[in-house]
Amino acid sequence: MKVAVVQDWLTEIGGAEKVFSGILELFPEADIYTLAAHERVLTDLKIDRNRVYESFIVKLPFGRKKYRNYLPLFSKAIESFDLSDYDLILSSSSSVAKGILKQSNQLHICYCHSPVRYAWDLYHQYLKEASLQGFGPKALFVRHVLHKLRIWDVISANRVDHFIANSKYIKRRINNVYRKDSTVIYPPVDIEKFRLEEEKSDYYFTASRMVPYKKIDLIVKTFSELPDKKLKVAGVGPDFEKIKKLAGSNVEFLGFVSDEEMQILISQAKAFVFAANEDFGIIPVEAQACGTPVIALGKGGTKETVIDGITGVHFESQTEEALKEAIHKFEAIKFDFQKIRESVEKFSKTRFINELKQFISVKLHDFHEEIK
Repeated sequence: MKVAVVQDWLTEIGGAEKVFSGILELFPEADIYTLAAHERVLTDLKIDRNRVYESFIVKLPFGRKKYRNYLPLFSKAIESFDLSDYDLILSSSSSVAKGILKQSNQLHICYCHSPVRYAWDLYHQYLKEASLQGFGPKALFVRHVLHKLRIWDVISANRVDHFIANSKYIKRRINNVYRKDSTVIYPPVDIEKFRLEEEKSDYYFTASRMVPYKKIDLIVKTFSELPDKKLKVAGVGPDFEKIKKLAGSNVEFLGFVSDEEMQILISQAKAFVFAANEDFGIIPVEAQACGTPVIALGKGGTKETVIDGITGVHFESQTEEALKEAIHKFEAIKFDFQKIRESVEKFSKTRFINELKQFISVKLHDFHEEIK
C-alpha cells in the first residue's frame, strides 16, 4: 500500500507538526507533500529530505521564507500535487492540506486541527488586528481573498472521506463549518519525556509563538499589574517587541528556548498560564505531565484537558480581571502534583498511535469492501 501524508507546511514545530510526526511513526515510508518546508524542521523531525515534495510556492520570490504572503495561491498550490499513485492519503490540516485532489479508488482521511481559523471564527479578529476593517483597496482585496477561501474550504471538505478531530471542540466546529461528522482522537503528547517535579519554584510560566490569538499580551499586562508575582515568558514571533513593551519589571522574557530548557522551566513553575482559545493545546498537557497546574481559559481544548480546581483553574473570558481572579483562586488551592500527572496519561503518544492505527484499519477495511 502506497501512502501519502499531506501537511500544510513544515516551517516550525508546533502542535500540528507533533501530530504529523506521530502519523509518520505509523507510516515511516510514506511520501510527504507540503506547501513549504524548512531544513531545520525536517532535521528536528528526522525526516528524509528525499521523501518531501514542496509546492510551487517555494519557487516564487521569497516563497520559502514568506510563504504566507502567497495565501491567495494556497488552494492552487495544494491542488497542484498529483497523488494519483497512492492508495491512502492522510492529511494533517488546519489550512489547505485537506484540499488535495483524489480519485474514487483512493481513501482520504483528514486529521483536522481546525477549519481555517482566519477565514472563519477568527475572521473579524484578523481584520481588526491587521487594521483592515475599512474599505480601502487592501482591505477589500483581503476580504475578497478570504471570502473565496471560505467557498473553496467548504467545497474541498467534500474530498475528505473521513475526518478526525483533535478535540470535542473541533468536532463541533467541523460539523458547524463543513456539516461533516468526525471522530475525536486527541493529539499525541510525549508524556514520558516530561518527569513529575514536586519541588516548584516561585514563578509563573507561559510559552507560545508571539501572535495575537495566543493572547500573551493579556498575560503580560495582567502580571505587570501584580508586581509581587514573577512571570517568565518563552517564545518568539512577530509580536515579540510589542508585547515586551507592555511588561513590568516582574516579567522576564526568555526568547527562544530549547526543548531541554523548556522541560526545566515548565516542570519547576508554580503554574503554567494559558490564555488562548486553542483547538487542543499540547503545552498545557505537557505542563500537567510535570505535575504543574495550569491556569487556562475555560474554552476550547483546554476545557477538556484542564480540570478546574483539580489540575488547574479556569477563567471564563480573555480579560485582565478574569485572569487576576483565576490567579487569586489558584493561590488558595493546594494541588496534588501526582494527581495532575496521572490526569494526562490518557493523552500519551502510544495511545494516539494505537487509536489512529485502529481507526485507519477499520476505514480501510470498509473502503475495500465497498469497492470490491
